[in-house]
Amino acid sequence: MTDPAPLKARTLAVQAMGTGDPATKAVVPPVHVSTTYIRDPDNQYRSGYIYGRPDNATVRQAEAVIAALEGAPQALLFGSGVAASTAVVLALDRPTHIVASQIMYWAFRKWLASATRFGHRIDFVDSSDLDAMRAAVKPGETGLVYIETPGNPLWTITDIAAVSEIAHKAGAAVCVDSTVATPVFTRPLSLGADIVMHSASKYLNGHSDVIAGALATAREDDYWSRIQAVRAQHGAILGPFEAWLLLRGLRTLDTRVRAQTESAILLSTWLGKHPAIAQVFYPGRHDHPGHAVAAKQMAGGYGAMLSIRVKGGEQAAIGAAARVQLWKRATSLGGVESLIEHRASVEGPDTPCPADLLRLSVGLEDAEDLYADLDRALRAAN
Repeated sequence: MTDPAPLKARTLAVQAMGTGDPATKAVVPPVHVSTTYIRDPDNQYRSGYIYGRPDNATVRQAEAVIAALEGAPQALLFGSGVAASTAVVLALDRPTHIVASQIMYWAFRKWLASATRFGHRIDFVDSSDLDAMRAAVKPGETGLVYIETPGNPLWTITDIAAVSEIAHKAGAAVCVDSTVATPVFTRPLSLGADIVMHSASKYLNGHSDVIAGALATAREDDYWSRIQAVRAQHGAILGPFEAWLLLRGLRTLDTRVRAQTESAILLSTWLGKHPAIAQVFYPGRHDHPGHAVAAKQMAGGYGAMLSIRVKGGEQAAIGAAARVQLWKRATSLGGVESLIEHRASVEGPDTPCPADLLRLSVGLEDAEDLYADLDRALRAAN
């Protein structure tokens, strides 16, 4: 008798890896909130749990689903995406040269720029330009290449396989922020990355009610052990109730992301023809400079994030955002509700983001309703 075929990632997520409650047979797993655990009579901890700061059973359950989705032997959950990203840097075994994407989440870019206080040298590079990456990565000097693709908020596409090859030839580790692509469309570890990072507050959870971060590794090596130690020593683990909510959100990840992406494709087409819009940034568009690479590494879809530049300039963009009714003027992304934001106002004077740009996180509303709302706001602003 042959073994059954391996379950697809979507099935594993919906089933939460088959985890329920063995004591009550409940379909939904319980929340484990205990901070401490009873020792065995001989003073051992054979249950595998000692204290709540480094470990938790509910956290482990959510980590197992994320690891399965990314094809990783192990994943770790953190109290935020920034906590996960900074752990990757804090776990480096010595001061080193770091090459990072020029276009990335602004809060981590700002923190990374300050990592010189740990003795690191930081270069921000257009990671979509492979020649620029080859010039920036120094054999024997560069210890980490940190890329974000698609890169927020211009949705720059970086060739993960090519950059991983460049980095590994130089002896550097590769971490990929794949928050926007999600494991539904991209699995960076299969393309050569060493670590994949997610702001799990976004699509993995999907309901705008959890702040969380996740890392998944290609291998359980010394570097990964140091990352585990950083989380434990810094008390950066995700709380059990947040992990339970994340586990709930993960069950619908595939369905949510695919539906949101279908709407994003429609909106990118319609908005590209709008008289008030100068440019649309979306990797699924053929005029996007990274479209060919995105088509290669984003299997089945291009995500649900896009940005638009408004012809009237900064004030016209801000005015349009002020007039929407369905779209919510709020930061973040990846929830079921559609969000709109003037990014330059958030990121400040050193932002690479154009002043006339609005970032759109497409939710699960009807695409025609979302377009009609934007159309009214754009026409009224001009």
